[in-house]
Amino acid sequence: MLHVNDLVFRIGGRTLFDGATVAVPDGHKAGLVGRNGAGKTTFFRIVAGELPVDGGSVRVRRGARIGTVAQEAPGGPASLLDTVLAADTERAALLDAAETETDGHRLAEIHTRLADIDAHAAPSRAATILAGLGFDAEAQARPCSSFSGGWRMRVALAAALFARPDLLLLDEPTNHLDLEAALWLEGYLTSWRGTLMVISHDRDLLNRVVGEIIHLEDGRLTRYTGGYDRFERTRRERLEVQGRLRDRQIAERKRIQAFVDRFRAKATKARQAQSRIKLLERMEPVAAVIEEATPSFAFPAPNTLPPPLVVLDRAKAGYGPERPVLNDVSLRIDMDDRIALIGANGNGKSTLAKVLAGRLKLQDGTITRARGLRIGYFAQHQADELDLAASPYDHVARARDAWPPARIRAHLGGFGFGADKADNRVATLSGGEKARLLFALMSLDAPHLLMLDEPVNHLDIDAREALAQALNAYDGAVVLVSHDVHLVDAVCDRLWLVADGGCAPFDGDLGDYRSLLLDERRATKRIDRASNGGERKQARRDRAAARAETAALRTAARDAERRLDALHADKHDIETALADPALYAGDPARMTELQRRLAEIGRALDETEQAWLAAHEALEDAG
Repeated sequence: MLHVNDLVFRIGGRTLFDGATVAVPDGHKAGLVGRNGAGKTTFFRIVAGELPVDGGSVRVRRGARIGTVAQEAPGGPASLLDTVLAADTERAALLDAAETETDGHRLAEIHTRLADIDAHAAPSRAATILAGLGFDAEAQARPCSSFSGGWRMRVALAAALFARPDLLLLDEPTNHLDLEAALWLEGYLTSWRGTLMVISHDRDLLNRVVGEIIHLEDGRLTRYTGGYDRFERTRRERLEVQGRLRDRQIAERKRIQAFVDRFRAKATKARQAQSRIKLLERMEPVAAVIEEATPSFAFPAPNTLPPPLVVLDRAKAGYGPERPVLNDVSLRIDMDDRIALIGANGNGKSTLAKVLAGRLKLQDGTITRARGLRIGYFAQHQADELDLAASPYDHVARARDAWPPARIRAHLGGFGFGADKADNRVATLSGGEKARLLFALMSLDAPHLLMLDEPVNHLDIDAREALAQALNAYDGAVVLVSHDVHLVDAVCDRLWLVADGGCAPFDGDLGDYRSLLLDERRATKRIDRASNGGERKQARRDRAAARAETAALRTAARDAERRLDALHADKHDIETALADPALYAGDPARMTELQRRLAEIGRALDETEQAWLAAHEALEDAG
């Protein structure tokens, strides 16, 4: 299916690929792994034909269709279902042709081809994919423009899966998914019949779905058989063998050199010395084993507090007086708890996280916190609040102006910011480095409770493993929301299911939860099959009537969405200006004005997001 031979590719003076060679046979499933910045996404763009190469060749089987997830989230008035159906361009073209074709023979050919590609089952297949990614029947009928960017990226993923290309390229497909959708995707890809290449930092997905790992390192591609765990073992063994060979070679070179130094001047040994000099010259050195250091995490140990740390009693929380997301929630957290919040997106996991972290007030009920309790809260959106023109050192120094420089650097060093990174501007940091800076900032007070909402989206596999180890060594409580099954398994010993406005302990592990989800999906399929055509027609009429009744609400939601897009664009322009070093050499008033405008946009974003959320909650009520 894919043949890459001696690939050379350079960008910005940097060589990303230097003689890379690999082949992926038809029908195989491969995971592409490598450190952040190694060039994995660039490789996909080369395979897709979006970037020209500087040398070598990249060949895809003649006539093969390549599928990727669109970089831009789909929008507009089309429903989710129609958007996904449109991804099968052949089916759409045939249906259009069937409407206008007058030649009987050609019309017969069209209908034969539609039958060959199973076109009549396409709406059901598209609906199944959307349902697996978290969209119920009502959501599938709504326009794309009524959803936020993260949800629309799920639609883009659904469209790529629905199109059934010959070669499917997926770049971090679980980043916009919750745990439930990630588990569904894992099962779907396991049964995928085409050729698959996936970039992922999800260890479980790489173990369960793919049959080989392609490792990108130092501009070369190395293919390993098996899943990620087997790749790790094989590579570690290979590096150990290489290290031993190098040690033996160094010892042998020293022995030969000692002979040369000793006997070079002696006439009786001169010929032997010369032969050994030639032997040294012919000896190809074994490359040193140089592995990049894995970023570290070191959460400071908190002082011990008497239990409980937090108690919720009949708590009610939400984002509007008439729209509680959680209702009648009672729970308790102690210092030794390791809890994962599970449940589909939209059921209130992030809302509960904000309540526990003190970021959202209760509408009713009580929350009791231990005296002196310190909470560290992590959410990915906080990266947008970082000062792009400042360094990690500047961020910590502002938060702790009484700390001496040595203490600041020691704290940053615990999160992988050595002297080479601590003074770099945030604008130059990778997504993973920004995430580690957020971890460093949230732990300044040595918190007793870490509240982590999707902490791993920008971390590679090694960094995720380091985070798991650090959380296991941490002495306080952890409450985790994550789609990374391996992280949840490695860190948490209790599951709390957030569903139907409540939160309760789940009796079982992630394997049991996976089985529960599969059982629920099977039951839903049986109900769908049992429904007759008349019921489906009535449901469509009901949805049409509901859309007419909620037209004003949908307009308000779209207006808020457009306002959010405009504000985000303004924010990006200002942040770009603030990241320009020339700004700080010019008029200080210009910098002050930009920072003032950035703060105003931040407030406007908060207000508009609340309006957007309120409109959608009202739509859900009306639905």
